[in-house]
Amino acid sequence: MGLLTSNRNNQQSGLFDRNWILAKADASLKANPIHITDAVAPLSEGGSHDFYSNGDYWWPNPNTPNGLPYVRRDGETNPQNFEAHRLFLRSLRSSVANLAAGYIITGNESYADKAVLLLREFFLNDSTKMNPHLLYAQAIPGVSPGRGIGIIDTLHLIDVPFAIEAIKNSRAMTEEVYSQLKQWFADYLNWMSTHPNGIDEMNAGNNHAVCWYVQAAAFALFTANSEMLQYCRQQFKEVLLPKQMAADGSFPRELGRTKPYGYSIFVLDNMVTLCHLLTTPEENLWEFRLLDGRGIRLGLEYLYPYVVDKEAWPYPPDVEHFEGWPVRASFLLFAGLALSKEEYIQLWKRLDPDPTDQEVRRNLAIRQPILFV
Repeated sequence: MGLLTSNRNNQQSGLFDRNWILAKADASLKANPIHITDAVAPLSEGGSHDFYSNGDYWWPNPNTPNGLPYVRRDGETNPQNFEAHRLFLRSLRSSVANLAAGYIITGNESYADKAVLLLREFFLNDSTKMNPHLLYAQAIPGVSPGRGIGIIDTLHLIDVPFAIEAIKNSRAMTEEVYSQLKQWFADYLNWMSTHPNGIDEMNAGNNHAVCWYVQAAAFALFTANSEMLQYCRQQFKEVLLPKQMAADGSFPRELGRTKPYGYSIFVLDNMVTLCHLLTTPEENLWEFRLLDGRGIRLGLEYLYPYVVDKEAWPYPPDVEHFEGWPVRASFLLFAGLALSKEEYIQLWKRLDPDPTDQEVRRNLAIRQPILFV
């Protein structure tokens, strides 16, 4: 993964807060091993090694004695949903990313030791590992045991391959462990690109498709799947941009939601991540434009003023969590570096890196951007 080769030089660049990174890494040294098997979902049709979650906006039916089938209330998250596996996955991601970032900064082997322990327990240990599929993600009680839309739940895993590469040469990362981790992600990429649930998500017409491609690109980079990488580039140019971005650079399918501000940031964040992951010297997606001028630059030009000044947002406020945005999302850093936009980088530095709103945190795909640049 060539994107990681300049990692260790960036600690000198002034981009990253060394104290913040080390505080996160030190906290993650104390993290307990995380296992998907530590919580059993009572409504799951899968086994103890199978990830399970519920659709966010689905609630018990008020018109039936048992609450089934659940009914949808867009933008309103049901607090009684089964969340444990999502939280496990995000906690694992954050701890491994924090430890790898600390290792980049210091070379301290204890950070890599702990990261490898966490990785082995979550992905490789026969008694505690997560199976490499999402058959039972975003299930709707009484409606569906699991849906393609649930594949967005593993968006947070994109940090993990980059963390693995960052600690690849540590004493703890043996060739066997590295190979097994690569195989897990190869297996998961194969599942999400061949199973009907994965294909449904890939063909979604909104941020879900974008997030499918972000995951596919990150996992394909890690597993050296050049065919998938080229497919992602093609789809970015021929499907995602033309079908999702409007002439002014906005994303109408996100603006039509009950949380247009948060979703607009979320989809642009992931479109920018795609540019970052997929750009090569031969194929620069940062500069790619459709014949009518639509491209990632236009999307950034549209949204940037409203990230600077949320009060200028011309649409209704989000029904929930509006006060939690904006935060330090990696799209500002990646775009600032790629497009030489210092104002993007300075805004990224000013924004809060540690939001407390759990919904906002859930919509941040990358916790340690030092792993990516």
